[in-house]
Amino acid sequence: QVQLVESGGGLVQAGGSLRLSCVASGRTFSSYVMGWFRQAPGKEREFVAAITWSGYRAYYVDSVKGRFTISRDNAKNTAYLQMNSLKPEDTAVYYCNGNGALDRSGMYGAGPYWGQGTQVTVSS
Repeated sequence: QVQLVESGGGLVQAGGSLRLSCVASGRTFSSYVMGWFRQAPGKEREFVAAITWSGYRAYYVDSVKGRFTISRDNAKNTAYLQMNSLKPEDTAVYYCNGNGALDRSGMYGAGPYWGQGTQVTVSS
């Protein structure tokens, strides 16, 4: 069983930055495609970004391209989401997801492992 634990959320003003971390238990993290999702109040959970096991390819939803960067450190069993130029519409609970499926077009199918979520609030 793999457990994912997110951290790094908080309250930030528009234009600010946050870095989310997702630490995974287990020894198979380095073989997993990892992703980040978010869910705003009253909305469905949406895909934000995904990264291949090697870190060589990354994919983003259009609304965060150029502002967010997904990365990973397999030696630390950790995935990151660097969020810059934050906007009020980025306010949501952010979830880490593990062992999903990523096709060549960048479509990410969520895997079975989810973190508990971390709240990100961007004030205007």
